[in-house]
Amino acid sequence: MSAHNDSHEPQDPVEGIVKHIPIVIPVAGAVLIFLLAFIAVAMA
Repeated sequence: MSAHNDSHEPQDPVEGIVKHIPIVIPVAGAVLIFLLAFIAVAMA
C-alpha cells in the first residue's frame, strides 16, 4: 500500500555544490591572493 511513497527523486546538482561552498570560496580566495602576490613580486 505504500508503493506510491517509494518514489526517490534524483538529488538536485545545485544542492550537492552548495554543501561545499564554505570550503571552496576561502580556498579559491587564498589561491587568488597568492597568485596576485606572486605577480606583484615578479613585476617588482
